[in-house]
Amino acid sequence: MNKRPTGNLKFRVSLVSDTHVNEKEDTSASPYPANAEANPRARYIFNQINQSNSKFCIHLGDMVNPVPELPSFVEAANNFHKLAAELKVPLHLMPGNHDIGDKPVTWMPAGMVNGEHVKLYREHFGNDYFSFDYQNCHFVIINSPLINSGDPAESEQKEWLNSDLAANTEKRIFLFSHYPVYVSNRDEPESYDNIDEPGRTWLLNLIHKYKPEALFSAHVHNFWYDLIGETEFYIVPSTCFVRHDYSEMYRIDGGNQQGRNDGAKLGHITLEIHEKGHVAHYHRSYAKTAKEGELGVPPVVMRPHVKTTNISNIFVDMRHAWTEELNVAPSGAVDEFRRKKARNDYPIMAMWEMGLRGLRVPLQDLIDETTRNRMKIMCAVGHKFHVYRYGMPSDVEMKTILANTNKISRLELVLGWETIQDQIAKITFLKEQTGLPIILSRVNRNDAAKTSGGKFNHLISHGFTLSETEELKLFMNKHPSLIDGILFTIPRSVSPWVAGRKLKIFKDETNCQPVLYVKSTEASPAQTFNDEISNAMRFGHTILSGVGFSIDVILDTFDDADRGYFTRTGLVDRRFNPRISGQLVSEIIRKLDGGVWHATSNGTPEIVNEASQTITIGTKSSIDETAKWFDPATGLSGSKLNTSEISSEIVVIETDEPSNCG
Repeated sequence: MNKRPTGNLKFRVSLVSDTHVNEKEDTSASPYPANAEANPRARYIFNQINQSNSKFCIHLGDMVNPVPELPSFVEAANNFHKLAAELKVPLHLMPGNHDIGDKPVTWMPAGMVNGEHVKLYREHFGNDYFSFDYQNCHFVIINSPLINSGDPAESEQKEWLNSDLAANTEKRIFLFSHYPVYVSNRDEPESYDNIDEPGRTWLLNLIHKYKPEALFSAHVHNFWYDLIGETEFYIVPSTCFVRHDYSEMYRIDGGNQQGRNDGAKLGHITLEIHEKGHVAHYHRSYAKTAKEGELGVPPVVMRPHVKTTNISNIFVDMRHAWTEELNVAPSGAVDEFRRKKARNDYPIMAMWEMGLRGLRVPLQDLIDETTRNRMKIMCAVGHKFHVYRYGMPSDVEMKTILANTNKISRLELVLGWETIQDQIAKITFLKEQTGLPIILSRVNRNDAAKTSGGKFNHLISHGFTLSETEELKLFMNKHPSLIDGILFTIPRSVSPWVAGRKLKIFKDETNCQPVLYVKSTEASPAQTFNDEISNAMRFGHTILSGVGFSIDVILDTFDDADRGYFTRTGLVDRRFNPRISGQLVSEIIRKLDGGVWHATSNGTPEIVNEASQTITIGTKSSIDETAKWFDPATGLSGSKLNTSEISSEIVVIETDEPSNCG
């Protein structure tokens, strides 16, 4: 199954959700300050949508915060329409529980959906379920709070939906429901956040039968992604606040307003529809606001996406679990009588917006059925899995590998170098049986130092060093078709650019693909590397080296290692929000993707394409009169004349002057 789009971009659609507009500006009945900013936060995003070239906008529900039984509901609805009037594109609305009443939840004090609330909704927002066409696409809006309600309108909607889907099977169908059919798992118990039985099975059966291209839901104010058969299933974040009971997913303090004001998780979606397939770009708003009548809201920051990125030789080592399911404790707010199990999909969202396709994962991820299923889904959108194991796989592991070779891009074997001759036959058999590219790595050598600076060295070393290339050449001459690549590891003291140049020579001489594992740390496990700019520079130089010298590279730190040994900052923090390193990686990949680049002969990291454009990274002071800069955090660009607009301490620098290729 391939979910990467093909063909030209046909049109864009903006998706927003859970604006929770209040009856008054900067005021909310909620005790949380984030809710009081709902109106200016929605206004900010509406202004961004006006700059998006979208053909229309779909709101996935919870337009307002006051529920229908409150006197303030009408005033809030009027306020929403006043805000929405600023949009320059058609707006299609869908009922959320705040707009039309909750789904049947007997443990909640809020009023449930009923005929009176449906009538009130229709008076202020229009039809509560409907469909419309644009080009050859069919967009279907449903009233999900009605499901399982027993209200007469429920059976009317069921009959309409089945007929509507049946009548439009020749079109590409996109389905929208405020309530998710489920959050993490098809068989999860009922909670405040999903659709209960029997409505869940009814809706899932329709999805399996009519195979809409995508289902978009909201309500939970966080991000999830799954496949329902052939249908891509998204749960999209809010513009206003985060549902902070799910902050349990992060091993860090609750954060701003106990996690409710985690601004990096707020924003909206641009849905790009191609001739075949689509891409859902998520734009983080960082809780920014716009006052009434305010002009000059910046456009969204353009990011790549894994679905469309062509660069595939950049990998990141997923040391922490990247598809972890955690138990969310009963909060006493929306759920109180059982724990909820939820998968953390924010690592995936972060990788998508960086354009990072490659993941280095242990074989245990493939062995674990739940993680293996996620690997299958991620392969469909374009991810590649570099799977590693210390030692040769067991018989049981071999069965799993053989059954799942389509999920593995290559297999890294970490072996003892002193006993490598004893492993030749096993490696040969493994390669013949699986057909997988084999990457050879090594663990500590017996002749390596066991002391360092007079202190006992109790550390694991894996990967070959640059000083072992001649020894490896002799080995490969003796066994010319045994392996497909060699993994080399460099510590922080070694430049990835210098290492890349050496490994390019090694590649040319051996026809063996080098894989460069770039560490952010040195020998001492007690030494910390928390300088974000220095770490970002190293990540950036690693990518330039990988692209410029056509070697595979592995970044050693995805999310912060902020406890234990070898602590350092990564591409994202422990809430999986992007650091400047992640933003820089995103901007570099956006600039380089689709081009053919080569390393220049300069001593500093710099690459050049056939049009003589050069790309490097640096600080504001390194921008000269011929250069153009790109700020990875804001998306702004300019020349030396307007460097005062740069907000980041590190930028991508482009020049059009010819450089020598190296």
